[in-house]
Amino acid sequence: MIKVRGPLFIIFLIILSFLLGWGGKQIWTKFHNKGLVAEDNIRLSSESLSAAQKLSEAFSFIAEKAAPAVVYIETERVITSPFRQMPPMEFFGDEFFKRFFSPPRYKERGAGSGFILSKDGYIVTNNHVIEGAQKITVKLVDGRFFKAKVIGTDPFSDVALLKIEATNLPVLTLGNSDLLRIGEWVIAIGNPFGLTHTITVGVISAKGRSGIGISDIEDFIQTDAAINPGNSGGPLLNLRGEVIGMNTAIFTRSGGYMGIGFAIPINIVKTVVEQLKAKGKVERGWLGVVIQDLNPTLAEELGLKITEGVVITEVIPDSPAAKADLKEKDVIVAINKKSVKNASELRSHILLTKPGTEIILDIIRNGQKIEKKVTIEAPKKEILTSKTELEQLNNFLEELGFLVSDITPEMQKKYRLPSAEGVIIVEVIPESPADYARLSPGIIIDEVNRKKIKNLREFYQALKPSLQNRKVLLGIKTRYGRQYITLKLD
Repeated sequence: MIKVRGPLFIIFLIILSFLLGWGGKQIWTKFHNKGLVAEDNIRLSSESLSAAQKLSEAFSFIAEKAAPAVVYIETERVITSPFRQMPPMEFFGDEFFKRFFSPPRYKERGAGSGFILSKDGYIVTNNHVIEGAQKITVKLVDGRFFKAKVIGTDPFSDVALLKIEATNLPVLTLGNSDLLRIGEWVIAIGNPFGLTHTITVGVISAKGRSGIGISDIEDFIQTDAAINPGNSGGPLLNLRGEVIGMNTAIFTRSGGYMGIGFAIPINIVKTVVEQLKAKGKVERGWLGVVIQDLNPTLAEELGLKITEGVVITEVIPDSPAAKADLKEKDVIVAINKKSVKNASELRSHILLTKPGTEIILDIIRNGQKIEKKVTIEAPKKEILTSKTELEQLNNFLEELGFLVSDITPEMQKKYRLPSAEGVIIVEVIPESPADYARLSPGIIIDEVNRKKIKNLREFYQALKPSLQNRKVLLGIKTRYGRQYITLKLD
């Protein structure tokens, strides 16, 4: 038995030595590593919390520094109305005639935001905040009130410059909106619903937004920082505390914040303010072309492989474009080597260019890319149509009951039109003056108020006198021939 136990005992000692040696070391290392992982998690959590606290401190620091230079703007104008708040029982009584011949006047008030540009009292805000106001009051964060003077306004870009009589005011630093990146943190400061100096935080959701219908010049910054009525004119700041945009509008179906706000890039604001401060107005640039977006269908028709750009559909005689030998069907793809995606982007760039400035256009003609140098000029008064006037003309057309469009190659094929001159009716509203006159989609209008027209621009130009007399004489082409009709609003 002793001979048997001896070898077993020796084997037992060898196994025990292994466990206490290399194997034990591995077991110890395993448990020790678990402790390190836990310690690492604690350390990483601490670092994340520290980073979040630093970001929070940055927001607070910027808000505290910027808030004194953000102002609350109150506007007031006097409205005269004979029918305001008239009791129904007195509609044709003595009170009615008293109000009709001596109508009461009442004050209409509005509010918005703005921010201080200089220590001597120059303040920038949205044009729509102060438009039509007879009295403008600016309130500072320290409680002081000042009467503001309008230095200049620019409805095209929705920018206005005010001045108050004060000195040593806090100011904001203007940044460079061209350097913005999507996803970058931003801070909005304003006075939504009269709640002064409200701070909201978000990110840049998109850049170069256009076609929204807010203003003639559209190159908006889109942000999800909460912007509400009353925020208009307030600053949008980056984490360096620089103003990179001016809050101007929201996309909403409820009247309140829905996560989509728009700001005018500060580089546009700076360009406009510079001219307003010097001259009280902005000199607009004019190229002299009628344009439309390049779409895949049109690109295929023109034999192009690109899908972004601007197609010239007409060159106005004796215009900068005509002098530079631009032609119909030329596709503009860049201005000064910066790509152009659509017609709205091109229009905004030209409108912001001072007359006398030479620009370089990259265009594609017959499949070949070429450069054209163009000297921008001031627009001719009879050609420039403001956004407000355009809205009035479109409202008048809606009352008449029809909508028109330039004749595109697709429409020319669809309706088998012999030429593309004039405008085409694209919609007729039932039971409207146009409907009763038997107008219908596909009919061509080539004359308005005794003036021959070739396109939509000339159509609107010839339609302007109709805003006064509320009637229009149209020369139309149908499959039965050419005829004249008169539409009139009572």
